[in-house]
Amino acid sequence: MFYSNPADAATDADALQTLAGTYGERATKLPPIAMVIAAYNEEGAVGPVVEKLPKTVCGLAAEVIVVADGCVDATAKEADAAGAVVCDVPVNRGQGAALRLGYRIAREGGAEYIITTDADGQYNPLEIESLLAPVIEGKADFVTGSRRTGSEETKDPVRRAGVRFFASLVSLLTGQRISDTTFGLRAMRAEVTGAVQLEQPQYQASELLIGVITHGYRVLEVPATIHKRTVGESKKGQNPLYSLHIPGVNNLFYGARFTRVVLGTWWRERRRRS
Repeated sequence: MFYSNPADAATDADALQTLAGTYGERATKLPPIAMVIAAYNEEGAVGPVVEKLPKTVCGLAAEVIVVADGCVDATAKEADAAGAVVCDVPVNRGQGAALRLGYRIAREGGAEYIITTDADGQYNPLEIESLLAPVIEGKADFVTGSRRTGSEETKDPVRRAGVRFFASLVSLLTGQRISDTTFGLRAMRAEVTGAVQLEQPQYQASELLIGVITHGYRVLEVPATIHKRTVGESKKGQNPLYSLHIPGVNNLFYGARFTRVVLGTWWRERRRRS
């Protein structure tokens, strides 16, 4: 497991020790499928999401792992009550760091496949099987949903333009056509997450995707749906002016940071290959 920050390694080690002490073999001997959710202050949303997730996918048993990323509300308790294995991390580090820890829990617990979804209820759990099936059938190593070939309820023209821009950018850099780089509903072989270098605390979706492609793994997109958020508010694009809710500012910060991650990851992987 690669860590660029020793503090992150220590935080993860402490969290894993606490997790094992709390859940015992339930956390250390997982079924074939682990569904990983990164959650930050999602009280009121995460419980229903966990409850709606299937207990089996493609005929294989599944366990839900929620990484509560420095939450100051009842996210961890709600997820636990809904039936998830909850790794409650005391410090907020970002979705990328939380997912990286979730992937590690899944791999070290013996899961063969990992599915990711968000804690906000925007993804359809009925579409999970269509994402995992190509992986189990050996047709792909990594499958991501795409709102552009599926459907989306948001009418935000800036966000839609951003999805198209980043898809074009990643497609250009990697040489593989991708229509949606930020979709959170994904399925993959567990070993993929250990082979790819993951160091971004935020916006890990693009880091993982670019890393998977440049390592030569087989990547597939399938049509999927993204719904409007009905509980809470998006954490994307948080910045020093976030609380002022100035139109366009959050999208600007998000776009700038996402671009930096895309270009930085591509350059790092290009150097690795050479």
